[in-house]
Amino acid sequence: MTKNQIRLQYSGFVIFAAKMLSVATGLIFQLMIARATTKPEYGIWFNINDVSAYFTLLAGVLPFWTMRFVARGREGAAKTGILANLTISITAAVIYLPLVPIITSALGVSEKYLLLYFLVAIQIIELYSINALEACLRAKMPQVIGYGLLTGECCKVILGYILIIQFQQPLLGAILSLITAVAIQTIYYFKLLAKELKQRIKWEYVKEWLKGSTANIYNVAGGQIAAFILIMLFTYCGEEARSNYGAAAQIAKVITYSSFLAFALYPKLLAERKPEDITTSLKTVLMFAIPMTVGAIALSDSYVIIMKDVYKDAWPVLIALAIDALIITISGLFGSVLFGVERIDEKAKISFRELAKSRLFIIFSLPYLQSAITLPTAFHILTTYTQNQPLQAAISVSIINTLAHVTTSFILYIIVRKTIKINIPWSNIAKYVFASAVMATALLVIPHPTRIYLTLIATAAGGIIYLTSLTAIDKEARTLAITIWQEIKSKVEGITT
Repeated sequence: MTKNQIRLQYSGFVIFAAKMLSVATGLIFQLMIARATTKPEYGIWFNINDVSAYFTLLAGVLPFWTMRFVARGREGAAKTGILANLTISITAAVIYLPLVPIITSALGVSEKYLLLYFLVAIQIIELYSINALEACLRAKMPQVIGYGLLTGECCKVILGYILIIQFQQPLLGAILSLITAVAIQTIYYFKLLAKELKQRIKWEYVKEWLKGSTANIYNVAGGQIAAFILIMLFTYCGEEARSNYGAAAQIAKVITYSSFLAFALYPKLLAERKPEDITTSLKTVLMFAIPMTVGAIALSDSYVIIMKDVYKDAWPVLIALAIDALIITISGLFGSVLFGVERIDEKAKISFRELAKSRLFIIFSLPYLQSAITLPTAFHILTTYTQNQPLQAAISVSIINTLAHVTTSFILYIIVRKTIKINIPWSNIAKYVFASAVMATALLVIPHPTRIYLTLIATAAGGIIYLTSLTAIDKEARTLAITIWQEIKSKVEGITT
């Protein structure tokens, strides 16, 4: 497939469908962990991921440039990017292992959990590999990432049931399940890229990527500094505070899956700059993101309680994180637009001086603004007002993060508007909000369920109400199903011929 043959809506819907199906598998997996662990143990589970994030800082740095080179047809870019990222992953894992005892001791983590933290070294290598592979696939055939996701998710749940439930090893079983599932996903991706892996390695690309990656490292470092707020939550207010936040975040992150409806926008803009593609993606993403956010708020108490009864009071955390997820989704779409229209590396040469002057560098600086807002505020609140109050601490951190994202997202929007003309579909958005309000009214008046199957039924009913209301007032929504079918049909015909 050449770069200008990417099907914007088809690829987006394939990824979105895979992500939505992974909601079920992800929920099952998290339920197995949450219900097989105590609240402090569940907090340890999230802390393991918080710590490992600092050693995967560079996982997406080279893939950022790899995807851009592959999308523009640079020979050998895929193989070069994959091997370069694998080299970095091994280095990161080697640095991580001897630091594990020091880190766990500083955080007050019991020695009985040391093995879990050591096993994360394998996950570090896998994450770097997946990032590089998916960057190459996204540049030419983004829809296959959805197939890989489903493969990994199914394996994760099956292995999780065996290890977590049958062998009663909740945390160890969860980590081993993830490691195995990602390994299977990685093998599938390597098979898809077999042709590209036969090309010659061009290390001169790495030289250019490293020049440009100074800005990427600056960006991801800022992101991890901002993420330190979760370490603070764990340190100052304990495992329960982190588990309250984590349990709600598992539900709220489903909203961000709507951003995958615009998954193909970035590489498509690299190939051809069409403002109408941006408007189309905005409509598609918000058509799902808005009702998902409203639904999460309306049934917030039901969603948190299905994780486990001990999280029933964490519904305010979910409300804040649901709003935050919507903001992050919109911000991510605008970020994709800016990255897609930027031409600084179009000739396979990257000038650090030009990069430092570009709008990309301004965007890369936004995490530092977020940190400047969140970290001092969180430190003051966590150490002054919410000590020994795990629920209040989680609520406070959620609100602080949300307000910071509102600020940085508005700045990002201003930058994008100065770069390319964007037609915001206000009329469509108003219809989405109206249909979501109808759905929310219905969900608020019914008795809120506490059992999983009843909550899923209520969710499905809410979705039907939303779609019925929307199709009654929006012609585009009525024709959406036909459009999706035509995209899929044309794709199938293309494969068979």
